[in-house]
Amino acid sequence: MSTAYVIVTVMAVVANAAISVADFMRAGFVLANSAEAGVPRSWLPWLGALKAAGAAGLLLGLLGVRFIGVAAAAGLVLFFIGAVAAHIRARVYHNIAFPGGYLGLAAASLVLAAAR
Repeated sequence: MSTAYVIVTVMAVVANAAISVADFMRAGFVLANSAEAGVPRSWLPWLGALKAAGAAGLLLGLLGVRFIGVAAAAGLVLFFIGAVAAHIRARVYHNIAFPGGYLGLAAASLVLAAAR
């Protein structure tokens, strides 16, 4: 297991776990961002669950269940492509770096997990 894979994937696990907790707690910044991007508040628990599942899957990948880690990374890539697309569709560019950063972490995790 490469050091880069471990570092990037741990960062992705922590980031996605943290943002899923913020989604579940309906943090103020989450509510503001989702409103700007046109995401209904009723979706937040489901979006948080998807992020938490992605984080758990990445963790399982780190623990040796490779196909789960690859699938989780691929799912997070698709999820955050959707998040970036929602920001672009709503013309919300001032904070697009956040879903873009999560997308970058997920993509890096995917590439490194697939290369193992």
